[in-house]
Amino acid sequence: MAFNNKKQLTQQEKLKRKRYLHATLITCLIAVMIGSILHVIKLGSVRMEDMRNLASYNLKEEKIRIRAAGEDITIQEDHEHGRLTGAGYDAAELERLLSRDQWADIETMVKVPAGIFLMGTNLERADIQDKPQHNVTLPTYYLDKYLVTNAQYARFVYATHRRPPLNWKNGRIPNGEKMHPVTMVTWYDAKDYCKWDGKRLPTEAEFEKAARGQDARRWPWGNVMDPKNVNTYYDVGSATDVGAFPTGASPFGAMDMAGNVDEWVDSDFLPYKGSTAPSDIFKGKVSVQDNAQDQALKISDQVNVKTHYKVLRGGSWKGDPFSTSTFHRNFAFANYASDFYGFRCASDSPAKRH
Repeated sequence: MAFNNKKQLTQQEKLKRKRYLHATLITCLIAVMIGSILHVIKLGSVRMEDMRNLASYNLKEEKIRIRAAGEDITIQEDHEHGRLTGAGYDAAELERLLSRDQWADIETMVKVPAGIFLMGTNLERADIQDKPQHNVTLPTYYLDKYLVTNAQYARFVYATHRRPPLNWKNGRIPNGEKMHPVTMVTWYDAKDYCKWDGKRLPTEAEFEKAARGQDARRWPWGNVMDPKNVNTYYDVGSATDVGAFPTGASPFGAMDMAGNVDEWVDSDFLPYKGSTAPSDIFKGKVSVQDNAQDQALKISDQVNVKTHYKVLRGGSWKGDPFSTSTFHRNFAFANYASDFYGFRCASDSPAKRH
């Protein structure tokens, strides 16, 4: 009888030990999970610090920099109707913005000779709208060596009484940005400026040939990304003076054809011949909230519209380095404006200074 009791106690001990073992394993797993979570939180904190360091303004000012939903639209509408237009410049002030040599330099155009070039790409990891690679033949044309600057656009505003860009306080260029590319301009603004200056917007084929030359290079300077040649990926944190990266010049001598700001071109965003891209990506879409519940939850549907997007080329100071590839196609509606959208002009013949 005693032997049986002893045997029964041994079995109970075994069960107890097994429970202790399970509890220990569970405790270890929980500890590992907590450690992993803390590690991820630490990595996230480091990443957030990196992003703060890359931000274009001090995030401590976030509350005064971020506007309420819809406020941007109201500000832009007031601006479009001229209610925010300030004093601007008089003729004498305009001429004093730059030296005579600077005015002459920024009006320079480069010649792109007639011939065939390879447009687009067949790279596997490229965006599908950039494919396929194909031959394009263009006649001789001329392209602005530089992006159109704030100083040049100020002349246009003065001559045409057009409203200035939204980021010009009281109609005047922000301090230190006379030689920056003009931004906060729509495709329509860009087209009208070029017409006023006796030129036109380039097609995207003209932009791409001038950027990559006739050897199908990936960037204006060659086939290897070099940060010293381009203002991109928040490396600077804002646009820079045109021509600030001379080692990034294109084969024909055009500057900033990669990075700095995206550039409006004349072309609609349409598929290339032979493209396998889904047709839906080329259709213009707008966000629609058709009931109060959607508005409260801040959700919307993407609805197709008949208007085509316009193409933007070159990448920007905000984009990633690969968006600065010569073949990359960005796009937006023609009435959109941004602090990283700019433009340059083209001509069929050497344009005279305005």
